[in-house]
Amino acid sequence: MPIALLALAIGAFGIGTTEFVMMGVLPEIARDLGISISAAGNFITAYALGVVVGAPLLTAVAVRLSRKTMLLSMMGVFITSNALFAFAPTHQVGMLFRFLAGLPHGAFFGAGAVVAANLVGPQRKAKAVSMMFLGLTLANVIGVPAGTFLSQQVGWRATFGVVALIGVVALVAIAKLIPHQRQTSNISLRGELGAFRKPEVWFALAIVTLGLGGGFASLSYVSPVLTEVSGFDGTSVTLLLSLAGLGMTLGNVLGGRLADRYPLPGLYGALTALSVVLLTFTVTANSKIGAAVTLFLVGMTSFMVGPMMQARIMEKAGGAQSMVSAAVQSAFNIANSIGAYLGGLAIAGGFGLVSPNVVGAMLAVVGLTLTVASAVFDRKRSPAAPVEDDTPSEPGTEPRLESRPEPVAA
Repeated sequence: MPIALLALAIGAFGIGTTEFVMMGVLPEIARDLGISISAAGNFITAYALGVVVGAPLLTAVAVRLSRKTMLLSMMGVFITSNALFAFAPTHQVGMLFRFLAGLPHGAFFGAGAVVAANLVGPQRKAKAVSMMFLGLTLANVIGVPAGTFLSQQVGWRATFGVVALIGVVALVAIAKLIPHQRQTSNISLRGELGAFRKPEVWFALAIVTLGLGGGFASLSYVSPVLTEVSGFDGTSVTLLLSLAGLGMTLGNVLGGRLADRYPLPGLYGALTALSVVLLTFTVTANSKIGAAVTLFLVGMTSFMVGPMMQARIMEKAGGAQSMVSAAVQSAFNIANSIGAYLGGLAIAGGFGLVSPNVVGAMLAVVGLTLTVASAVFDRKRSPAAPVEDDTPSEPGTEPRLESRPEPVAA
């Protein structure tokens, strides 16, 4: 794999750390700013909102920039916003800086996925994309525990100062290692948005939103499950979350390899396994060993889906990949919100702390159903009807029509 992928992985590591470390530093932030834990939790929501807004908006604004310039610009916003958040004097000011920190998230991964895919041959694209996302999953193994420990020992502001420094390292690595990839001169916002006319793209976004929502329904409430159901003490939870992060890392690697070799069967298998594992967690949560093993499997099966869907949606988008790649990150964060919200409703309804796992299994089954429906839709479009190539063409030319040949009778 090209060493340039390391630069993308470092950027992904920084972004993953700033997104997920907030869950570990909320108590320190709440005490320092004089607010409640629930109020401090709004920093998580502000970041997610920034991702959902920033992914399409910044990609649209910078559609004619080279992708290397796009990556450097997004990392610049990342560094600045995290550094400002480290010095936030009040809750309200901090909310603004967390929103700004979320803005470059989707646009960075959207441009980075396209760059990673273009660095390798056609048969290794999904694996290359998964190598970039490896930084995101490693953030849960290394970045989140280390950031939580630093916050407990020195203060939460030091944690986000270090996050900004990681951004500086990523900026330098991108500048040195990422080659300039020629930007197609006829790329336009209209051409990028044209990809959203394809039903296959919307199928893929729905699968991400609901399928991954299943994993987040479980992971959002895993800490109280581990302490109040499984019987772990609070100090063990950080190590167990690292175990989940290891599962995410393995799932990301496996998902990338399966996406290149067996795209649809791999996706069927991942979503089926996720639903089964989540249902199993409702039983194994009562055992320390069972809970630890199942938590690892939840992380693994959840994150197998990510690189598969990233590769699938880029394939369906044709030549207009930047916007849909960024949209996947919006869908990812909507999945986080939906999973957490529905899981919370189950707990509030009196179904117990393990009930979000049942909700998650149902969401994974919905994602699997949508995947099957998407495959059926693809097959129905396969016959010889002319297919419009949505790849942006030179101004003044007509869209190119490709005819698929009729099967030849024996």
